[in-house]
Amino acid sequence: MDFALTPDQEAIRDAIARICEKFDDAYWLKRDREGGFPQDFYDALSREGWLGICTAEAQGGAGLGVTEAAIMMRTIAESGAGLSGASAVHINIFGLKPVDVFGTQDQKDRMIRPMAEGREKACFGVTEPNTGLNTTQLKLRAVRRGDTYHVTGQKVWISTAQVADNILLLARTTPLEEVTKPTHGLSLFYTKFDRERIKVREIEKMGRKCVDSNELFFEDFQIPASDLIGEEGRGFEYILQGMNPERILIAAEAVGLGMAALRKATQYAKERVVFNRPIGQNQAIQHPLAKNWCELEAAWMMVLKAAWLYDAGKPCGAEANAAKYLAGEAGFNACQQAVMTHGGFGYAKEYHVERYMREVMIPRIAPISPQLVLSYIAERVLGLPKSY
Repeated sequence: MDFALTPDQEAIRDAIARICEKFDDAYWLKRDREGGFPQDFYDALSREGWLGICTAEAQGGAGLGVTEAAIMMRTIAESGAGLSGASAVHINIFGLKPVDVFGTQDQKDRMIRPMAEGREKACFGVTEPNTGLNTTQLKLRAVRRGDTYHVTGQKVWISTAQVADNILLLARTTPLEEVTKPTHGLSLFYTKFDRERIKVREIEKMGRKCVDSNELFFEDFQIPASDLIGEEGRGFEYILQGMNPERILIAAEAVGLGMAALRKATQYAKERVVFNRPIGQNQAIQHPLAKNWCELEAAWMMVLKAAWLYDAGKPCGAEANAAKYLAGEAGFNACQQAVMTHGGFGYAKEYHVERYMREVMIPRIAPISPQLVLSYIAERVLGLPKSY
């Protein structure tokens, strides 16, 4: 049992950190205030080939595992880029896994390589306004007419739709009342984002202003049948290929953001003098920060375990969900404590920790709520009756 990073993994961490050094706190504060996709940050990672870290070499990637991707995403978030930086490249890492596993060779070549090389961006269209996490109840319809699917309906909370070239879209091709199981009849597509047929409305939100979130309205949006991934009606099964990596990576990002907050809080506690002594000398300041470190380190161990299981081809659903839960809570606790350690200055944008506090809500809420994770663990691990 070896808990150390390999020399190659350390090299990945160090290389990503060097890129991130060029995008300092002032850069991310500006992006937080003004918005606008961080294209120069995206391009910097793209130039050195990091957007394809998990992509097969045959499709222009590095062919590495989710473990290496988790190290990369933690490093990005921990640099101070937080979820603004991580979310800018997040979908490149795991998003097209269903295409990699179930797509034809032609689809892999024309869909995955441009993403891995940073020439195209994508968004992921699953969530709908009235279904939330109950994916089997999706209403967006795709009706086949000849060699084209005609799509009508809505999606919500779709990140990067303002800048996306393509969309990975889950749609119902067989009405719910006509299938024997609710997981049947959903189909997965990867296709061009036609802005003439998809209306995009950005959602103003609490944080991560530079990476947009949106509502999408599809009005007879047309998808070539050649953009159907795998078999019609098996899309729900296919998207499961991306769910565990997504949970692992967002957990890594939560750990990184928590560590960034802990670093800021620790530095401030050493420098801030009140009653003629640094506030970090007080156990009321020390103990919460020490607890944050313990929680973040424990969450990181679960992230690495889940990633190792995934890369080894072993079942990892419980571990991926547990990693997401533990990291989401630990990251939140660390960011909250960083604000409290700074006192009134923690509320000021120039100290950055208030941005961390706003951004850490993302991995706590998404892509699955902490309550649903606990329900999953209760059912699948502990064998308790299904509650949802």
